Amino acid sequence: MNERPVPEAAIRDPNSVELLRVWVAGGQLHCSLKIGMYRDGMGISEEMAWGTILADAARHIANALQDGGSLSQTESLARIARKFNEEVSEPSSELNGGFV
Repeated sequence: MNERPVPEAAIRDPNSVELLRVWVAGGQLHCSLKIGMYRDGMGISEEMAWGTILADAARHIANALQDGGSLSQTESLARIARKFNEEVSEPSSELNGGFV
């Protein structure tokens, strides 16, 4: 398995929490999510929190693509947002799986 490194800040912080992992395996996307952390006493709507998490992830991806010589961060982020909205409206594949 080819895992991404854990960020130094997460290693240093004994209260760090992993919220999302994503793999491509068997030709499909697989996710492991920590749902409910915000709902349980933080006073933040789970949907709003995940919207922020996904937006932050998109900005990190756009920055990495820019550093890799692709489009500018702004152009990459616009393309990511456009495809995100398309996939939400008309998914290109079905979701399978369950909750553990």
